[in-house]
Amino acid sequence: MTDLAIVNIGTVISGDYENPLVAGADTILASDGVITAVGRRQDLEADVNAAAVTVDAVGTTVAPGLIDSHCHVVLGDYTPRQKTVDFLASYVHGGITSVVSPGEIHAQGRPHDAVGVKALAIAAMSCFRNFHPGGMTVHAGAVVLEPSLTEQDFADLQSAGVRLAKFGFGLYEDPADGYDQVRWAKEHGITVMCHSGGASIPGSKPITPDHLLYLAPHVCGHINGGPTSLDAAGVDRIIDETEMALQLVQAGNLQSSLRILHKAHDDGKFGRIVIGSDTPTGTGVMPLGVIKTVAELSSFSGIDPAMIWAAATGSNARTWDLPAGFVRVGAAADLVVIDAPWGSTRDDALGALSIGDIPGITAVITGGVIRNLTSRNTPRAARLPVVSPDMPHLASAGH
Repeated sequence: MTDLAIVNIGTVISGDYENPLVAGADTILASDGVITAVGRRQDLEADVNAAAVTVDAVGTTVAPGLIDSHCHVVLGDYTPRQKTVDFLASYVHGGITSVVSPGEIHAQGRPHDAVGVKALAIAAMSCFRNFHPGGMTVHAGAVVLEPSLTEQDFADLQSAGVRLAKFGFGLYEDPADGYDQVRWAKEHGITVMCHSGGASIPGSKPITPDHLLYLAPHVCGHINGGPTSLDAAGVDRIIDETEMALQLVQAGNLQSSLRILHKAHDDGKFGRIVIGSDTPTGTGVMPLGVIKTVAELSSFSGIDPAMIWAAATGSNARTWDLPAGFVRVGAAADLVVIDAPWGSTRDDALGALSIGDIPGITAVITGGVIRNLTSRNTPRAARLPVVSPDMPHLASAGH
């Protein structure tokens, strides 16, 4: 039996920047946490009729849930930087269905010795494997690279299942001294994100384009600034001379974001653009950090909002090898139903994004399960879905 059917969809955003819309589709089916069909209702009627839960999208938009590729988790649904609890559950109300940790760098008393560094990464990864605040998936346990780590330590981390690393907060006299740790991490199948730009917390150091070109991580973290941006000439070298993913974040420099976005788009390198929030940090806790970035980049750049949405979903999934991020058979059934907000001069979600309006989120689905109806953080949508069987406990939980 089909677990979930979403029908009467007006627009399906695919999560694939090369083909950002799923043409002709008005129905999505999911079972056992994954998408099992995307197509026309007339071809899927038997499965729709057998669905345990049906969502009538009333002509609105369905998209992959947003992936925050730079979210500062520690342990549990708490951020010590802002002393805020339940922030991750609140991010779900901003359409974020999964997050990627850039290392648990805000943990109080964060260790720098090899044993402690490995223990923190493994503990965070293991805890969040069993904990899904608000229904989201947290890809935690990014090992923070330190000069104390040997090649054997990376073999140990790989054996334990650690797949993420962050460079930029270790006790290096010169960031270039981290070359061996970055190389060892990559050799052991670990995706390395590197800080870029000015220092963001006490104890960290600025990382220049020359450092990045030498270290050669997989991802240039917050290339638009975290929060202080790199110089334009150095950014262009990273774009032109490497294949690094180019991460744009809400907590960075918007002017820099737009210049990078245009260059990548014009140079045929849009697929390297990925989006995150880089929160919670000094910028604060921002449940709408990713969707706000999508709206800002869409409206100021003039680039198709469905492509920008893909940079916050499918492109993140490709870069970090994640199971969600796309509306296609076999992908995790992490989805959002969205529409233009009340009062917008546009009549659908993509139109709203094109003028900088944040869409209203009317349903968030993770693992094929409806987690909330009517977001408590976005504006109210102009059109609300109809769910069968009725779920009044979710509909009333938005505000």
